[in-house]
Amino acid sequence: MAKRIADLLVETIAGAGVERVYGLCGDSLNGITDAIRTHKKIQWVHVRHEETAAFAAGAEAHLTGSLAVCAGSCGPGNLHLINGLYDCQRSRVPVLAIAAQIPSNEIGSGYFQETRPEHLFAQCSHYCETVSHPDQMPRVLEIAIQTAIARRGVSVVSIPGDVALQAATVESPRLNFPPPKPTVCPSEHEIQSLARVLNGSKKITIFGGAGCAGAHAELITLAGKLNAPIVHALRGKEFIEYDNPFDVGLTGLLGFSSGHHAMMNCDLLLMLGTDFPYQQFFPKDATIVQIDIRGEQLGRRTKVDYGLWAT
Repeated sequence: MAKRIADLLVETIAGAGVERVYGLCGDSLNGITDAIRTHKKIQWVHVRHEETAAFAAGAEAHLTGSLAVCAGSCGPGNLHLINGLYDCQRSRVPVLAIAAQIPSNEIGSGYFQETRPEHLFAQCSHYCETVSHPDQMPRVLEIAIQTAIARRGVSVVSIPGDVALQAATVESPRLNFPPPKPTVCPSEHEIQSLARVLNGSKKITIFGGAGCAGAHAELITLAGKLNAPIVHALRGKEFIEYDNPFDVGLTGLLGFSSGHHAMMNCDLLLMLGTDFPYQQFFPKDATIVQIDIRGEQLGRRTKVDYGLWAT
């Protein structure tokens, strides 16, 4: 039997390391769920509500750091994914959502359960496109996967049920390389400038977020050399709080007085991998250094004296 678009879709996500697809069955998803049923490396995880599917995919992506997938049928099926996908996008975890669509020849007719996923998911995704012709596959899907992984967020691919059942024009996925793992480092001049600022400061507080994941040992070593308390943002809690003699807790609306005072009474605040949203909890007179993998984050929440783009 000729390979269908649905078969190529499942083969492509399996090649990207996906082992599970969370979703709720529906007629517009039949081609895809049938392709999963016959595939040996992908498991369909049935849920009772699509919102659960999106949250489950987000949890898997958060725990593993790898791409996770959820799916919803046309209309209300994929609409239910939105709440979970917003959480995935804001938590910066790589998730691909498959949003099944009504029959392609009925789009624009006000058909039963007709929606426009490319508009509905635009605010909670980095990439959202509709596959309307077999020639678009697997390229659109691979762009979606690459975007979700590279930008650490959500991609959405909308596929009409009839298109998923059409014959594929390509036999296999186009991309066969593992996810890149680059290292972003400040320039030598920036590192020297930062060293001078740290050496010239007496009361330093470290403020860490989720960007400190995987660097616990280095963070503790740095705090020891600087003799600095460590305050953590809410999303940094799981990466920073444990086995940490320098920890003084959270700050912000859910924080402690210890974390608040460590922030407000320092003469230099060193922000590491955090997009902490509450402007009123930042010190007004301290020198502030911010280091983040996303350059657009620098100075977004508070005034910053030294901004470094780095992992």
